Amino acid sequence: MANIAAKDVAELRKQTGIGMMECKKALVEADGNFEEAIKILREKGELKAESKMATRIAADGLVEILKEGNYTAMIEVNSETDFVAKNETFKAFVADLLKIIVAQNPADVDALMACKFDDEMNVEAKLKEMIFKIGEKITVRRFVLVEGITSTYIHGTGSIGVIAKFETNVADKAEFAAFAKNIALQIGAYPTPYLCREQVPASVIEEEKNILLAQIANDPANAKKPDAIKAKMVEGRISKFYDNNCLVDMGYVKDDELTVGQYIAATAKELGGEIKVVDYYRFEKGEGIQKREDNFAEEIAKLTSK
Repeated sequence: MANIAAKDVAELRKQTGIGMMECKKALVEADGNFEEAIKILREKGELKAESKMATRIAADGLVEILKEGNYTAMIEVNSETDFVAKNETFKAFVADLLKIIVAQNPADVDALMACKFDDEMNVEAKLKEMIFKIGEKITVRRFVLVEGITSTYIHGTGSIGVIAKFETNVADKAEFAAFAKNIALQIGAYPTPYLCREQVPASVIEEEKNILLAQIANDPANAKKPDAIKAKMVEGRISKFYDNNCLVDMGYVKDDELTVGQYIAATAKELGGEIKVVDYYRFEKGEGIQKREDNFAEEIAKLTSK
């Protein structure tokens, strides 16, 4: 068996974009022959793509946004590591997906997978090719396509993305663009599940009231108070629930004397028109995905073992 040097593994990885372990295995199987190793990697590409899709965890990646005409698209594409998320090939793939979403308007991720990517393959086939080339699991997790007046925000290098949608008759004014960007920043900084009080389901409020009543009952200082007093205490705390869970009731991040709703109203008055936030979308990279804990010492030992 050929003695595979670390520099040979690194060179093959540079040429193919495949992970270190896969490159080492291919060189061992090819007895050190680079061309044969590349052939082996390509032959195993489809199998590797399928196995990675089933067994690996992709919790890193990128959130990206594209505005084109009257449409705004946002997508989250996950990878296993931030190293891949910063890869120019990966970022170009994400940008291409956004263009496809705007051009072909797929209904969901499954429909996106069936969309034409180029003259040779669809998105699903391109995704498998990317997994083979990069050497990590890659998943298209979610996307949204919004029509109308929007403002967007991307935090950092793509960890959080926001689209805020407006109904207004002052969108042509420069001051509106600055205002709309502030709303998008607010949504990015302070995630809230609801736009306004009217969107909160009655069942959610009822459950919150029950919790608050239980807290009062378990508090010796309040437990013996009359029910009417307890009810008023609950209503006061429910108001705080709205402040923390509804966008327009929140404190405005740039002026704690105002709520977001008051900021919207003040800006509309200042610009002499009407402004309404009608919807918003917030994607946080890897949100809710159980991240893998790597033992790096163990990984290095595997790579350096003969």
